[in-house]
Amino acid sequence: MRYFPLHSAVRFLVFALLPVIMSCASDKQAAGQEEEEWVSLFNGKDLNDWVVKINRHELGDNFGNTFRVEDGLLKVRYDQYPEFNERFGHLYYKQPFSHYHLVVEYRFADKWREDAPSYTQLNSGIMFHSQDPKTMPRDQDWPISIEYQLLASLGDGKERPTGNMCSPGTEVIYNGEMDPRHCINSTSKTYAPDEWVRAELIVLGDSLITHLVNGDTVLQYSKPQIGGGVVNNFDPAQKQDGKLLRQGFIALQSEGQPIDFRKVEIKNLQK
Repeated sequence: MRYFPLHSAVRFLVFALLPVIMSCASDKQAAGQEEEEWVSLFNGKDLNDWVVKINRHELGDNFGNTFRVEDGLLKVRYDQYPEFNERFGHLYYKQPFSHYHLVVEYRFADKWREDAPSYTQLNSGIMFHSQDPKTMPRDQDWPISIEYQLLASLGDGKERPTGNMCSPGTEVIYNGEMDPRHCINSTSKTYAPDEWVRAELIVLGDSLITHLVNGDTVLQYSKPQIGGGVVNNFDPAQKQDGKLLRQGFIALQSEGQPIDFRKVEIKNLQK
């Protein structure tokens, strides 16, 4: 066996381990950068970065404390409503986005308001590429936007996928052509109302949009644009049919069904 002086052995060991050390440092740096890229839109404490718009109410009027923060959750509730009266609401984040990856974790809660429309039972949504809430008249029911629809099982044994696409005042290209349907179902499974579900959106401006549910891709479409119906009492200047939607606001919906959100995070994909 050849003898190495102690200092030579130490030097040899350092050089031998250097690539491993640098690799670990690089991995940690990459992981740190990955974490830094994600931004929490909901801080678990308050709604200071959000603005409320409820049908039949002025911008900023959080009627009946519809949107509230309790126990670290963003909750949608109607316990202070004397009647629902078509008070469809939306909680908007303060700024628009264009190219991004959005993650929202939700579960349905409490009892649906029976004086709300029947289709709203165990039904909510994430609106995106939405018009600015400042451009919505007092009595506009839905924003001109694209909706990532949130649904759950009604307990009747029928399939009811979540992560669908609905199009209030908008249209999209699906399977290579303009699809006339207001809602397009995803391929997701049906979830129980009280089960936490991870909803994800990958939005690339006015090109490709991808819906994911619990990590699985369940729907893709493209070319979101203004058009179609469903929205009522809007400002005609805001409905320029055929205009591609390259960016817009993100909003969480209230339409008669209590729901909880525990995470709303976004990663900017615009280079």
